[in-house]
Amino acid sequence: MSPLSLLSPRRLREAVVVMLGGLAGMALDVEETAQAGSTLRMIETRGQLICGVDGSLTGFSTHDESGTWSGFDADLCRAFAAAILGDASRVSIVPVSTSARFEALADGEIDILIRNTSWTFARDVGQNFDFVGIAYYDGQGFMVPADLGITSARDINGAQVCVQASTTTALNLADFIATHSLNVEVIEYPSAQAGLESYEQGNCDVYTNDLSSLAGLRVGLTTPSDHILLPDVISKEPLGPVIRSGDSQFLDIAQWVMFTLIAAEEFGITSANVETIATTSASSEIRRMLGVEDNFGERLGLENDFAITMLGSTGHYGEIFDRNLGLGSDLGLRRGLNAQWTEGGLLYAPPFR
Repeated sequence: MSPLSLLSPRRLREAVVVMLGGLAGMALDVEETAQAGSTLRMIETRGQLICGVDGSLTGFSTHDESGTWSGFDADLCRAFAAAILGDASRVSIVPVSTSARFEALADGEIDILIRNTSWTFARDVGQNFDFVGIAYYDGQGFMVPADLGITSARDINGAQVCVQASTTTALNLADFIATHSLNVEVIEYPSAQAGLESYEQGNCDVYTNDLSSLAGLRVGLTTPSDHILLPDVISKEPLGPVIRSGDSQFLDIAQWVMFTLIAAEEFGITSANVETIATTSASSEIRRMLGVEDNFGERLGLENDFAITMLGSTGHYGEIFDRNLGLGSDLGLRRGLNAQWTEGGLLYAPPFR
């Protein structure tokens, strides 16, 4: 006699539900296990990493007439390609719009999204996406004509403000207006570039976006010096790479690639000296990071010397920042929060042990 036949009808129904739920859970576990590592295999089979970027933001991702990409985000794409495939050139950098960026990632059109995208609760929870970490600490600000005489964001009462529609930028602006009881006219545009063009044509008095974006967009204005960025920062905008959820191996890879770029700067490992340090350093942590000890790369599914290849190709985080965004670049940005923790910033990598 089956043990189930001894149960009451209600208990029998409960037992069946539990059993079916367990079988469904087992099926999901099998499916998740099957998916683990699929992104790495797909990239290796293709022989190329596909990386989604903004495509038109000076300092972060733009390309010249020959199709050569430059910028902070573009260099991060190359760093990932160098780490995963052993060659920084084995990357296809693809521009994706604000409205289509998450769909492109979800549909597998790109492997990783590295595009001024803020890490928020709604984007992280229940959306089948994982944020790898924070590559750039940003905040929303305002740009105004210098001759307008505005020195603070609270002085924009009565102004017309241009903002990109369907973004956290628009939501932050609405919160700021409500908090300070401002009477402003908000004019929304489908893209950052469209909003900028309208601002330059005088259709609005103020343009709002992330401060890094404003710095990049201002460079493209006819006379950049005629426009100023107000000192106010009205939000936290942690920008970072995004991947699809469900692949724990690729999440580990993406996170530790970022951590390696950050830690290498802290340890003074540059594109010029990485080969020498790999053979001469007495630091166990540096030797582990560079693949000389403990097979850290192999544990990720990469070559043990992936860090040497990557750093030799693109340099560490600071090198990437300085040549694209730093004081010697067109944007002329200070490191600020994006400095190492030892220099008063927020950049910090977990220990390599």
